[in-house]
Amino acid sequence: MNMDLFSTASVPEETTRPLAVRMRPTTLDEVVGQQHVLVEGSPLRRLASPVGQNTLAAPSSVILFGPPGVGKTTLAYIVAKQSGRVFEELSAVTSGVKEVRAVLERARQRLVTNGQETVLFIDEVHRFSKSQQDALLPSVENRDVTFIAATTENPSFSVIAPLLSRSVTVKLESLSNDDIRELLDRALTSKRGLNQQAQLDDNARDHIIRLAAGDARKALTILEAAFGTTIQIHEQHQSATQPHITEQVVAQVSDTVAVRYDKAGDNHYDVISAFIKSMRGSDPDAALHYLARMLRAGEDPRFIARRVMIAAAEEVGMAAPQILQTTVAAAQAVAMIGMPEARIILAEAVIAVATAPKSNASYLAMDAALADVDAGNIGQVPLHLRNAPTRLMKEWGNHEGYQYAHDAPGAVASQQYMPDELVGHEYYHPNNRGYEREVGERLEHIRDILHRDDTKKL
Repeated sequence: MNMDLFSTASVPEETTRPLAVRMRPTTLDEVVGQQHVLVEGSPLRRLASPVGQNTLAAPSSVILFGPPGVGKTTLAYIVAKQSGRVFEELSAVTSGVKEVRAVLERARQRLVTNGQETVLFIDEVHRFSKSQQDALLPSVENRDVTFIAATTENPSFSVIAPLLSRSVTVKLESLSNDDIRELLDRALTSKRGLNQQAQLDDNARDHIIRLAAGDARKALTILEAAFGTTIQIHEQHQSATQPHITEQVVAQVSDTVAVRYDKAGDNHYDVISAFIKSMRGSDPDAALHYLARMLRAGEDPRFIARRVMIAAAEEVGMAAPQILQTTVAAAQAVAMIGMPEARIILAEAVIAVATAPKSNASYLAMDAALADVDAGNIGQVPLHLRNAPTRLMKEWGNHEGYQYAHDAPGAVASQQYMPDELVGHEYYHPNNRGYEREVGERLEHIRDILHRDDTKKL
């Protein structure tokens, strides 16, 4: 159990606890952001109502899903405090089945002895194995505890189905810039915070907001570090004016902006999806933005190069077939050179795909052909197309009547290539963009020649 983060001990908080901890909200009404899940009648509001006074049935199990620094732990504690339940916390990183069962036993005894309910909060529940999650099911089912879990990974994939089906999933969002600005201003003036001991310059505030990237904890941590440095500088100069936290100090104490990109989770798939869609949508600027996010987050440039090659074939296709050659060359160069220079090569390939004329006709054609094969529309290879290396095979009629295309005008012979059952099936339908316009005109003429004798079997 980790109650110390929230207790009101007699030791002065200003000197013993980080600013981010001191500024934790104590009621749902103090929470900044997440208003979409805190409206009246919402699961969290119902769960936070005093035990025995709920007008609507409160859920017995809630999974809080969202990025770091958006208040998952805080919400769990507030729910317990406002409802009058005991708060027990475990971390899936350091706890096992033994610790889970010990907490569940305490909660059951508490409930049986004096009717007091317990909130069991498990942080990073996605790190629990299946057996560890299974251990929670009986107590959740019997309402021995009110179970609240926090995860940064999509619970659809990280939480076992029986537990997920017994829980209400609440999706939390990154805080907006206005939310972070409100938190910073509150921390500057609050007695729990910096208590008006310094002013924050507008440029410094904006810089912290950019660096925080929607993470309240990171924003307050940067502010606290900048405040400490500012006070130290101020004391050294023995200035009589109020200390000012400047943008230069913020830059001095802060790290690079946190990039929301988990290579094994939703952010990975969201960013790569936006990357591909931006190339498909012919927006090189957006595509470069998502490329930069992936590179800064440490994505393997070879993985990115493979996605760009696929986009060249799937999104550009025959409208500009040379783009595939460009992306293949780029992938080879990326593998040989590596970062950081690979970023230049990737940028060139991405811009080439994004600005090229688009056609998915080849992609659709292949899928249509596969659909026929999967449906059993196969048929026999026409005899005149079959190989005939032996006399017996020639006697069967193999190869008889085959017309060598190069001997025909325009190298297009009027003969059947499809199996009988598929005569007339056309998979490839060129569009009128880029090189494919020329292909379409030529293909129309070719098909006229090929199908000239469709009614006559060879």
